Amino acid sequence: MTQTILKPLTFEEFIAWYPEDGRYELIDGIVTEMQPTGEHEDVTEFVATALTLEVNRLQLPYKLPRRALIKALTWNTGYLPDVLVVDGQALLSEPLWSREATITQGSSVRLVVEVVSTNWETDYARKSEDYEAMGIAEYWIVDHLGLGGKKYIGSPKQPTISVCSWVNGEYEIAQFRGGDRVASPTFPDLQLMAEQILRAGR
Repeated sequence: MTQTILKPLTFEEFIAWYPEDGRYELIDGIVTEMQPTGEHEDVTEFVATALTLEVNRLQLPYKLPRRALIKALTWNTGYLPDVLVVDGQALLSEPLWSREATITQGSSVRLVVEVVSTNWETDYARKSEDYEAMGIAEYWIVDHLGLGGKKYIGSPKQPTISVCSWVNGEYEIAQFRGGDRVASPTFPDLQLMAEQILRAGR
């Protein structure tokens, strides 16, 4: 059983504490356990598999690590993305990669995907701001249950994929639903309809 952390941690303390089992993030020094539902895991697996197949098909020098952390620029914050696509060559210049499987440079990341759960505010606001500040090229918010606030996914709320593309220092957002083909700057030939992803958890 993992011990409960009651005091704020630095990122370095968090890495030293991080257990081999379990999934955790650090937000402003506070450890948060990530306990996904079965539907969440089904959607995550579907996206990861589709992107892995595309990487292999095109023989791209990308990797999809399953337990790598992204160290944000904000104070003592580190995220564990649901799906992460990184440039294998760029990992050679990542100072924390070989010892701690941690990404510190946004330029190393080709694409990050977060599948929305009940803490949707973190995905739409906090993570979006941090990933944008790091210059991460592409960020997908996969809201398969339509949980996000109306300001993010409209009214009436419905399952939505938001693709954030980093352009001139900030994210431009495109949204996809139903039979829309998801347009990815990183994978422009990707043939995935929004409904294929959004229904993967059902």
